[in-house]
Amino acid sequence: MFEGLGRTQQDLLSALLYQAAGMSIEELASQLAVTRTAVRQHLAALERDGLVVRGELRATGRRPEQLYQLSAAGHELFPRHYHLLANLLINEVASLIGHEALVSLMRNLGQKMAADLSATQLDEQQISAHMKDVGYESEVFFRSGGPAQIVAHNCVFHQLAEAHPEVCELDLALIGSLGGGTVQHLECMLRGGAVCRFALTRD
Repeated sequence: MFEGLGRTQQDLLSALLYQAAGMSIEELASQLAVTRTAVRQHLAALERDGLVVRGELRATGRRPEQLYQLSAAGHELFPRHYHLLANLLINEVASLIGHEALVSLMRNLGQKMAADLSATQLDEQQISAHMKDVGYESEVFFRSGGPAQIVAHNCVFHQLAEAHPEVCELDLALIGSLGGGTVQHLECMLRGGAVCRFALTRD
């Protein structure tokens, strides 16, 4: 969750997590057992990366102290288990409506997601760019002069899809709706593939 951050920066973010009102440089230096200069340097880097923001000025008997707080992006570095709730919801929906209706529901959600992303038909590069915006590590491949293929190196719904393969229909409907066609799922990580590979055939 703290990829790319050093130990002191991780400890600094954790300290701020427990103090929602914010902490001063003096307080952080004392808690982390590092110098104020080191804290200033780390805060400057974390502020630049959007993980920490400046809060209120706290009155003291001397010069007011600047407080630092976690930003929304900083909070997101800590674990969130949205998939647990989503899995419970899908289980409940599946028990109520059955497999076929769940497949139809996932396709409808994919189409609505596509409509929110674009009102016009897109090419593969544009589709891949939109997929990146919602969390996919995707790119476009051209094999031996054949048609373009969209390759996703991750699945943003992987844990859900393992329990409910119907979730894959959302991806297919998303890509098909954005491209104005139908999609072949040529390779799938759930079925042992190294990636998810999609080929779009326009209507």
